Amino acid sequence: MATEGDELALVAGLRADDPDALATLFDRYADRIYNHCFRATGDWAEAEDATATVFLEVWRHRARVEAFDGSALPWLYGVATNVCRNLTRSGRRRQRALAALPAPAAGPDLADRVVDRIASSARMEAVLGAIRELPRREQEVLALVVWSGLSYEQAAAALDVPVGTVRSRLSRARARLGVATREDPDD
Repeated sequence: MATEGDELALVAGLRADDPDALATLFDRYADRIYNHCFRATGDWAEAEDATATVFLEVWRHRARVEAFDGSALPWLYGVATNVCRNLTRSGRRRQRALAALPAPAAGPDLADRVVDRIASSARMEAVLGAIRELPRREQEVLALVVWSGLSYEQAAAALDVPVGTVRSRLSRARARLGVATREDPDD
């Protein structure tokens, strides 16, 4: 149990900017302050935050720390009461602000989007598998003309081949892909 002289020394230490005095006060009274904050807020997490804020405020206002009847505890309870009052007030303001917001619009059913994405991924994998089976030259022409949007002339320049070669390679690639990606009617 702390003596009156010990508490007065802690208060004097705090006023003299001694962080060890704050640490001692914290070790001595944090549980009591925490329980007080819980009773004021009704929430363990908020009480934890409030307790931390109490001791932060004690340090910030250490020059004003007072001992009543030889104890700093009444002053700590006063700080804790103010901190909890401010938290409660902030919570009410937050709730009013949230209540004033319009209700969120109903969004699309995400399950349908997931199913669509899985199906499109499966289709894309089938297409890519078929493209991998094409000769490399046909893959190159397909990538430049179909996917990159180059004209036949631009693709011919990029590959350093005649325009007719680009056309014939693309025609063969499309024919092979049509056969390879055609869905089996028996499925």
